[in-house]
Amino acid sequence: AEQHCVIFQNNEAFLAALFVFLFLSVSQLFGCGSVAQTVLSKGALGEPLTIHVGFTLGVMMAVYMAGGVSGGHVNPAVSLAMVILGKLPLKKFPVYVAAQFLGAFAGSCAVFGLYYDALMDYTSGDLAVTGENATANIFASYPAKHLSVLNGFVDQVIATGALVLCILAITDRKNIGAPKGMEPLCIGLTIMAIGVSMGLNCGYPINPARDLGPRLFTAVAGWGMEVFRAGGCWWWIPVAGPMVGGAVGAGIYFLFIDLHQPEPQKQDNNVQDKYEIITMT
Repeated sequence: AEQHCVIFQNNEAFLAALFVFLFLSVSQLFGCGSVAQTVLSKGALGEPLTIHVGFTLGVMMAVYMAGGVSGGHVNPAVSLAMVILGKLPLKKFPVYVAAQFLGAFAGSCAVFGLYYDALMDYTSGDLAVTGENATANIFASYPAKHLSVLNGFVDQVIATGALVLCILAITDRKNIGAPKGMEPLCIGLTIMAIGVSMGLNCGYPINPARDLGPRLFTAVAGWGMEVFRAGGCWWWIPVAGPMVGGAVGAGIYFLFIDLHQPEPQKQDNNVQDKYEIITMT
């Protein structure tokens, strides 16, 4: 038993990464699945609100599954914020990020397989990135016609910064926080709030893994390299923007909230810390 314990400890980061991979796949299945149902049914079985609900519940369920095992890390931007604040060891960061991207890729594969026949019927085999019959937007974000590159970048910094601020407040033991076990629900409601208030420009990706992983999938699944050229080479905005937003959100919370809170009272050693919870769209 002692030997098994040592083996588990030595592979803790690897096992946590496997859980991150699984849980982000589930989140992606619910989120992108809701988009696929809306697009492929031509609005008969979905609308923007059902997409918001799909991503909200997908993230919430993923965090409920992952929170006690891997800390619920399903978003590189929030993982970066946790590294900056010293809540996540730096050595675990690249492992988690790799698992997050692979999980999003796998989730996209699942959605593609689930709706393959409907996709072929809708497109007649012509997988378009832009235009009236575009289907690449089922998997990754693309900018609205009015959106500039600069405004898109600012959009992602603000939205992801708001996400990180809310997550830190929800999971902060020195703040009011959320009741134990209710954190994933509160995180999900945060996603819903961002979706209904900041989705016009580009659909609130706010998660580099959730956007780049599926975009890579579409590139190899038939949509081609146009997924990287579309929208004035838009692809890098939902990758870089959220990472900057995560760092900004962490800095704001630390400077304006964390530094001004009293130290928590000492607790028994057997009382577990709250989850290091993160999210995705």
